[in-house]
Amino acid sequence: MPVIPVNTPNAKYDVTIAANLLPTLNVRLKRLNSAKPFRPFVITSPGIWALWSKQFLASFKQSPTILFLPSGESHKRLSSVESLAQQLSNAGADRDSLLLAFGGGVIGDITGFLAAIYMRGIRYVQIPTTLLAQVDSSIGGKTGVNLAAGKNLIGSFYHPQAVFADTGVLATLPPAELRAGLQESIKAGIIYDAKLFRYMEQNAEAILNTKKKADPKALTHVVAASVRVKANVVGKDEKESGLRMILNFGHTIGHAIEAATNYRQLLHGEAVAWGSIAALSVAIARNAISEKDANRIANLILRYGPLSPFKATAEKLVALTARDKKNRSGIRSFVLPTAIGKVEIVRNVTEPELLAATQSMLALMRRKSQ
Repeated sequence: MPVIPVNTPNAKYDVTIAANLLPTLNVRLKRLNSAKPFRPFVITSPGIWALWSKQFLASFKQSPTILFLPSGESHKRLSSVESLAQQLSNAGADRDSLLLAFGGGVIGDITGFLAAIYMRGIRYVQIPTTLLAQVDSSIGGKTGVNLAAGKNLIGSFYHPQAVFADTGVLATLPPAELRAGLQESIKAGIIYDAKLFRYMEQNAEAILNTKKKADPKALTHVVAASVRVKANVVGKDEKESGLRMILNFGHTIGHAIEAATNYRQLLHGEAVAWGSIAALSVAIARNAISEKDANRIANLILRYGPLSPFKATAEKLVALTARDKKNRSGIRSFVLPTAIGKVEIVRNVTEPELLAATQSMLALMRRKSQ
């Protein structure tokens, strides 16, 4: 059972990764809060609760209060936070309350933000149910919601007490969601961990086995390695003043794709994958990466597809990157791969470069969808 510590200047907590963690939750929560009473409130989606409520409640003598939020990026808005906060207040939640984020990345981001602002801050725990949330969004303390103008423009850094990643729940993930989550693990390999990248190259069949269930040992290895990357980077740069920006590889164009398609046509991991291919095109045009490594990166991203196509013009996508929250003083910050396991942050990518790279990515998408 991998237990990976996250150590930042403002928080220290563990990410526990194993199958069948859900039936042990109450025991683990009591251990976390042995010096202070807590009243648990679960924030989840109806679909997740229908699948896993029995296992979740197995260790509780009395059921926690359950609050529901519909699934999907379109609900990641301030109106959802206000609604949940009002429900908490109506249910008598106070400063001894403990929020349990039981769901994917949207549930985790909203619950963390709600915990940060309800009564000026209460405790919360992440219990991610998607691969993407387990390997990325549940770790590091980023919380928040979207605006119509862009993704994650409202939020705060607020860490959970712990993350419990039950890999058993991944068995019910639709194949497309599993593949989308794996794109975040590929990203971790590209930016920081060449060994993880090679593992995903060499074990794609076991990880993506569509004839049977994916190999649980292979998946656990990928989840643990991805979490170690995130924990290492966050520990060195908690609030994205420098190094942590590398975790946004593929996200500049990826977020633009999501905004251009109203968060409805692609899963987040798919948008990041297309964004990664666009970023790779910039690196190739600048001769920042060898042809061999560029081909390996592109091939691995596509190997873990198919990636859903979408409708958007290159001009619109480039225009949307101007709203990216990583920009400083109107200048785009861009993460470019320089080798397997290495990237650089550049702030001089021009609009013509971005336009050419985005056009190249769209051309590839059209070829793959024919």
